[in-house]
Amino acid sequence: MNTSNIAAVTEALTRARHERRTVDSASYADVLGNAAEAYAVQSAVAQSLGWQTPSAGRYWKSGGSSRDAELTHAALPPAGVWGSPADAGSWPFTWRGIEAEIALRLGCDVDAALAAKLDYTAAAELIDAMTVSIEIVDSRWGQYINAPPLLKLADLQSHGALVLGDWQAFEPRDWAAQRCRVQIAQKITERCGTHALGDPAFCLPAWLRHATREDRVVEAGSVVTTGTWVGILDAAVGDLVTVVFEGVGHASVQL
Repeated sequence: MNTSNIAAVTEALTRARHERRTVDSASYADVLGNAAEAYAVQSAVAQSLGWQTPSAGRYWKSGGSSRDAELTHAALPPAGVWGSPADAGSWPFTWRGIEAEIALRLGCDVDAALAAKLDYTAAAELIDAMTVSIEIVDSRWGQYINAPPLLKLADLQSHGALVLGDWQAFEPRDWAAQRCRVQIAQKITERCGTHALGDPAFCLPAWLRHATREDRVVEAGSVVTTGTWVGILDAAVGDLVTVVFEGVGHASVQL
């Protein structure tokens, strides 16, 4: 890995967070060579800003555009994870995109040896609870979601904050028939069976193997949010956002 390039992107993202502004991604478009370097930037920014913990981290996002695509992952800053109903009015967003998701909670510790053995069925058996989640999409890059993919991955895959609803027991569901309703101010969006991976739990083996690298442990109670059912919906300061998944629950955030 190119340590000087990793350091350059780390410095840009850290500065953007400190100064609560965006950076022109064009200046860094070709700096990162692969996903491993982007993940190294994630870790370096987390360490610089005090998010790094001895374990693998308590809150994560994981997902991808399809089952055939490479899944991506990011450990999330715990200060930006809130219970519903949440008030995000004082949070320093540069953008406000809304993703309606299902979050899953791990019921036991997972180390690298266990993670290496997991398939979908075995990983799903380790989940003890699920809830509705709202990811507020944000970016430290001025080009927002049009920034180069590796720069978005380095920037926690464009993460801003996460809102979690009430937990309920995790159980098998017909996710293809799952209905989702999002209201942003007066605009309503409804979808059915539109999760990109077909099942929120599909990401679990890849996520756990990623999170347990370097002999880290994903501790019981850790949470992963698993990807949007509605794409990214535009929102603005002052909007009330409410997400409902039939049979699972609801969550809301005041922007």
